[in-house]
Amino acid sequence: MLEKVITLDNISLVEFLGVQNQNVKEIASAFPDSQVISRGNEIRIKGNAQQIIKINDIFNSLLAHYEKYGKVTHENVVSYIYEEQHNHANHHSDDVLVFGTRGFKISPKTANQKSLVKAVESKDLVFAIGPAGTGKTYISVALAVKALKNKEIKKIIITRPAVEAGENLGFLPGDLKEKIDPYLRPIYDALNDMIPSEKLRYYRENGIIEIAPLAYMRGRTLNNAFILLDEAQNTTPMQIKMFLTRMGPDSKVIITGDRSQIDLPRNQKSGLIDALKVLKNIAGIGFVELDERDVVRHKLVKDIVKAYNQFQQDEDRKG
Repeated sequence: MLEKVITLDNISLVEFLGVQNQNVKEIASAFPDSQVISRGNEIRIKGNAQQIIKINDIFNSLLAHYEKYGKVTHENVVSYIYEEQHNHANHHSDDVLVFGTRGFKISPKTANQKSLVKAVESKDLVFAIGPAGTGKTYISVALAVKALKNKEIKKIIITRPAVEAGENLGFLPGDLKEKIDPYLRPIYDALNDMIPSEKLRYYRENGIIEIAPLAYMRGRTLNNAFILLDEAQNTTPMQIKMFLTRMGPDSKVIITGDRSQIDLPRNQKSGLIDALKVLKNIAGIGFVELDERDVVRHKLVKDIVKAYNQFQQDEDRKG
């Protein structure tokens, strides 16, 4: 029986190994013919060469994840185990949506992100609701790019309400592109991760990928397209109704939003909140809720989201 030792340096053992080494135990249970033992800052792997390579690859993936996000969750461990066990030989996981421009795999990392992918596969209209950093927009853009690459649709349309500019962009300096780009920057960043710059420029110039403020959707019928409405909490009820009724044949629509980030005037109802109530009983619509467990940004973001949620709950009880 061969043995491999992994030494964990400059790392929070609790954040990486889990409480009472639960993350290590999860990996050990997935490979019953091998031994995976954690002692102090060392992990010892015993087994045949093939098993050791697989387990070592999982730990390397988890270490890279920890370096980026500062924590490893149970969901992360399960995801990397599944990918290694089912798809290592092909270098292509069923979970992989697209391969990024720098060669990395873009795939759902948490249970709720996977639920979003499944919902989009089975429904033509899906609401993805959750706080900042949960990956709802990024995964949605990846799903759209995947559909385009697989020729399931002919174009991608991505839109956001430019609430900060009051949907009245005339007073801002520059041409239309310069006026709206600051509000669409996260979309550009996601697309740049997934499509080479030259091809993305070609798609943009030929209308295959269209990025525009919500106001420019009025009066259109959107056929054979993958349509993403981002930051939908900042729509009015009339705006989101207008958007929903643009949906044409052979189209997929994802609507993302964050209940805690509404920037509308105090006396203005959120179209997203309104739509969730009005449409909740329609069987053909998918609803996916993401929460702080799905946050994949800096490790502090998860704690910030959790603190704000707790504060809001306390305020609601006082009220």
